[in-house]
Amino acid sequence: MPDHHSPHRRPRTRTRRPGRPPPPHRHHTPYGQRVCQRRSRRVSRPTAAARRSRMLLTGYFLGMGVVMAIWGARMPAVQHAAHLSTAQLSLVLLAAALGMVAGLRTGGRLARPERLPRLLMGGAVGLAGALAVLGQCRTLASLLAAALAFGAAHGVVDVAANSAAVRCQNSYGRPIMSSLHAAYSLGALGAAALAAATAATSHSVLFLATGLALTAAVLAARPRTLALHGTDQPPTPSGGTAAVLPRRRLWLLGALAAASLLGEGAAADWAAVHVHTLDGTTAAAASAFALYSAGMTLGRLTGDRLTTAFGTPSVVRVGAVLAAAGLTTGVLAGSVPAALAGWTVFGLGLSTTVPCLITAAGRGGPKAVATVSVTGYLGLLAGPALIGALATATTLPTTLLLPALLAAALAVLAHRALENTAP
Repeated sequence: MPDHHSPHRRPRTRTRRPGRPPPPHRHHTPYGQRVCQRRSRRVSRPTAAARRSRMLLTGYFLGMGVVMAIWGARMPAVQHAAHLSTAQLSLVLLAAALGMVAGLRTGGRLARPERLPRLLMGGAVGLAGALAVLGQCRTLASLLAAALAFGAAHGVVDVAANSAAVRCQNSYGRPIMSSLHAAYSLGALGAAALAAATAATSHSVLFLATGLALTAAVLAARPRTLALHGTDQPPTPSGGTAAVLPRRRLWLLGALAAASLLGEGAAADWAAVHVHTLDGTTAAAASAFALYSAGMTLGRLTGDRLTTAFGTPSVVRVGAVLAAAGLTTGVLAGSVPAALAGWTVFGLGLSTTVPCLITAAGRGGPKAVATVSVTGYLGLLAGPALIGALATATTLPTTLLLPALLAAALAVLAHRALENTAP
């Protein structure tokens, strides 16, 4: 009999039927390779240079918010100093809007990666300088010229900042755009409070001091701006050149930006009027836009984490549904507390929309960012006038359902516009 314990016995092998898959091996992958795979799935930590660039861009967005809030809050003083009628003030605002459109288009053509740092500095210094000049103007002609330059500088720095933010976000490896736009909102809130606290001070002094302070900050940050990290990174994670966005998708992004910013313009110009028509006090009416801004700031401060956890299309879609439901409820309820709550929820719901749309456009390069920005700002500029015209034909509460309807449309189209746009 053969010895079954002999060391020279041929080991028994299990035959497998043809076509049958091999049995799974639990430890087929070496341990070291499994550890590397687990580590590769973790989110890589941003470099120190990327963190410094994020702080730098936060400062630029903050500064833009400060300038725009100072300009808007002291508009009545500008009108009084130059003895402008309402129609003449509208011309000044139109000049600023035309200048901004021109600046956005010019910035989109010039914003090559290597030019972004200089465009940032030039646009920011031009914006601060134009604000200082606006404070010294006492005639309609001088205000028109200064407002045109102010808008153009704003457009250039807006495109440069958003384009640099997209590239910095790509090198960061996770969403940061919402927090950068939150810096803009925080700057606007702080500057609005400063303008209210210095109401007894001449607007000329405030504009000049703000312009000089921001110019000094830009010059002090010049070395870091020139060494801006991320400008040497590909604008998309998968390639070294900007992706070509289909024209239909690009215009869809612009249309959604216009719908979102029309809601922002409606809140800025009509929220206080809406609360006032409900027999709200002056303080309650004045707090309507402040609550909207607070909701938007809160949403943007948490937007990056939500986008990372749930994805861009889902966050924008849920936010748009929340905005539509909040404003609709606030308008139809017909009470001051409901209206204030509705405007707050409206701002919270729309908070992540524009940062996500800019991120999606950034995959096509600075020119795509400029196209979406121009289309979006057209909604911001034309929206309040459209609401005013419709309100004369119907009622203001009925007309304010338009931004809610656009938010609902944004919820429907968000997935189609924002799919595959994660950084």
